[in-house]
Amino acid sequence: MPIKTTAKTKKSKSAKASTAKKKKPLAKKASSAKKKKAAAAKTKTATKKKTVAKKTSAAKSATKKPVAKKSSAAKKKKSAAAKKYGAGAKKEVEKELHKYKQGKAHSGKALKPVKSRKQAIAIGLSKARKNGAKVPKKAAA
Repeated sequence: MPIKTTAKTKKSKSAKASTAKKKKPLAKKASSAKKKKAAAAKTKTATKKKTVAKKTSAAKSATKKPVAKKSSAAKKKKSAAAKKYGAGAKKEVEKELHKYKQGKAHSGKALKPVKSRKQAIAIGLSKARKNGAKVPKKAAA
């Protein structure tokens, strides 16, 4: 025996579907219109900024004052004071860290394995000192 459906149920389903279809495209159109307006506003402001920048840069160049340059001796003092370790020390530390990562680093006459990264760096700096590389003196213990 077939089940009869009433006209109301069919209308309500179709009405819901048609309203849902109508709402989606309207939302898309509104957002695309907003995007177009925003893009147009950006281009207008960009063109204004370019013209203003050209005018101000020309005016600025005319009013610039010459700045006194620092002597080369002052520059050398800064760079020399900032650099504590030489290139030889850097190489020694790199070698020792490489050995440590491989598990082949050993310390002392007993050749005990190195257990920490700090210890490996200390060994590298010690070797660099023996080779005569530029390394600061040890801190007093």
